[in-house]
Amino acid sequence: MNAIKKKRKKSLNSSPSSSIPVGLDTTKLPAHVAIIMDGNGRWAKKRLLNRIHGHEKGSDTVRTVVRTCREIGISYLTLYAFSTENWQRPKTEVEALMTLLKNFLRSEQKEMVENNIRLSVIGQSDRLPANVQQSLHQVMSATEDNTAMTLILALSYGGRAEIIQMVKEVASQVKNGEIDPNAITPELIADHLYTRDIPDPDLLIRTSGEMRISNFLLWQIAYTEIFVTDTLWPDFDRKEFLDILRDYQRRDRRFGKVQE
Repeated sequence: MNAIKKKRKKSLNSSPSSSIPVGLDTTKLPAHVAIIMDGNGRWAKKRLLNRIHGHEKGSDTVRTVVRTCREIGISYLTLYAFSTENWQRPKTEVEALMTLLKNFLRSEQKEMVENNIRLSVIGQSDRLPANVQQSLHQVMSATEDNTAMTLILALSYGGRAEIIQMVKEVASQVKNGEIDPNAITPELIADHLYTRDIPDPDLLIRTSGEMRISNFLLWQIAYTEIFVTDTLWPDFDRKEFLDILRDYQRRDRRFGKVQE
């Protein structure tokens, strides 16, 4: 672990490239990219390392992807960092993940401010340790006026839990006479989700080759383009990310309509 920690980590403040990546049309970029970051444990296991080493290496990939999004002009990036189901993992791993998250927030706050990146969180953040909540609130407060890009961390997040909470809120308002049941629309539903101020993802990327959604943004990805790569998250790099964006730009998004 010490050997990994001593490596110089790439900062979000790294200088952006002065030229647009070859083959990438910046006028056709997804406004919102969501990523299921999977494969940290398998990456570590293949190298006979503790799973925590995989999570630490994965945090470097987070920096690379955030920096690339900021550089090329993607407005929203949502990272599935910790699910409601992840609380079932061994206590030592959960504690290590929380420490890693806290350290990441502290180390990247300055760079996020300098690069005009706003931090947002979706999920049951009240379940997180108090010191992690404090770090989150500190960074969100410091970046709340930033406008170039929004980084959304899905923490203690579950798509079903989000929908259940939405149903309870809407049902309560209907019961109190605040909402007419006939007035319930997709827009009203969206206004009661964690992502109420965030556009639905245009592109969802899942690493590690698993062909499932894993309870992530179940309502929001109705018309999202999906790309699954066999690459484990710690090995996911800028080149592959740009290749996936080029693939996205070649797709024909019809949203259920017939192209004329």
